[in-house]
Amino acid sequence: MATATTQNRSWYRRNEIAVTPWLFLLPGILFFAFYVIIPIFQSVWISFHEWDGLGEKTWVGTANYERLLGGDRKFETSFWNNLKWLVLYLLAIPMGLSISLFLNQTVRGIRLYKSLFFFPFVISQVVVGLVFSWFYLPNDGLFDVITGLVGIDIKGGVLGNPNTATYGIIAAGLWPQTAYCMILYLTGLNAVDPEQVEAARLDGAKGHKMLWYVIIPQLKPATFIAFVVTIIGALRSFDFIAVMTNGGPFGSTRVLSFYMFEESLSEFGFRMGYGAAIAVVLFFIMLIFIAYFLWSMYQDEKGVR
Repeated sequence: MATATTQNRSWYRRNEIAVTPWLFLLPGILFFAFYVIIPIFQSVWISFHEWDGLGEKTWVGTANYERLLGGDRKFETSFWNNLKWLVLYLLAIPMGLSISLFLNQTVRGIRLYKSLFFFPFVISQVVVGLVFSWFYLPNDGLFDVITGLVGIDIKGGVLGNPNTATYGIIAAGLWPQTAYCMILYLTGLNAVDPEQVEAARLDGAKGHKMLWYVIIPQLKPATFIAFVVTIIGALRSFDFIAVMTNGGPFGSTRVLSFYMFEESLSEFGFRMGYGAAIAVVLFFIMLIFIAYFLWSMYQDEKGVR
């Protein structure tokens, strides 16, 4: 009797527990596929063509990639600038951790300190870029005034000198990125097991030993997110460059995302195929780093089990 009743039930009723979560995920999966997955494959396809974005596409095979890797000086400059962004942008993670450890204490006025450190995260990157552009103004900017007091003279100002412009923009980007990492670590610190901390204290652990062996291992999920977001932010750094230097001086601050825009959509470009090739290279660079961190996290989880 029970078997007959089960057979008469609808397919959904028999598989309700397995199917229901997928029904909730379906809208998100469709949006992700339509706005992320499909455009990725479209970019790869366009990269094998010569196209101005309006007319017919002309198949050129790997010609765009051969041009990229065959001595394009602008691409080389953009690539090395991206590496600079990647290395220096990762400073946001230890700085965010340090600030979060300070703000996690119970001291007088801590809410005010939290608000001040949180402020860069809630304002637009364009606004941050404008603020730092004023900060770096030659002769009148606060940075120039401070460096002048200690006898340092940067010819043309920070943003006007090809040797310092990229580092000045990275410093501007580090401000909000550090705030973001700080928020991640503050959330992670709230989830730290107090029993483990107390047990470590009883065993004599304190200071940097407590931090290294007890606190940081429990912050691995926050560290993983911080690494992924920071790496993606470093590799797609477009807003600050567009606002602060527009790729100058003399193209010295270009990165791959900005060069892609120049080739594809700027008044000097409309070479969609070449721009798509740059986008594909940038995508695979991101994919390598993200795949590495996902693999590391998987191995850690596997080891715990």
